[in-house]
Amino acid sequence: MTLAESLPVLFGLAGLVNPFTLLIGAALGWYADARVKLIVAGFAAAALSVLLDAALNLSGMSPVGGYEGGPLAVFPFRFVGGGLAAALTYGLRGKSRRR
Repeated sequence: MTLAESLPVLFGLAGLVNPFTLLIGAALGWYADARVKLIVAGFAAAALSVLLDAALNLSGMSPVGGYEGGPLAVFPFRFVGGGLAAALTYGLRGKSRRR
C-alpha cells in the first residue's frame, strides 16, 4: 500500500473519523473534570476502538472503514480524533454549565 493509498484510509473512517472513537471520546470528554484528562480520554478512546475492531474482526465482521493495515497504523489517528471529540464535548459542557 503506497502513501497515496493509505492517507485516505488514515484520515477516513478507519482512522481520524472512526465513529467508535468519536463516540467514546465524546463520552469520556463529557465526564472529564479537568483539561489534563482529555489526553487520557483520547488515548482510552483510541485503545477501546482498536479493541472493538479486533473483536469485530475475530467474530468475522470487517472493521469499520475496511482497512487492511494493522491496528498500530490507525492508532495515532484515532488518538487525535478521540482527543478532539473529547475536547469539543468538554468545551460544550463547560459552556452549558456557565449559563
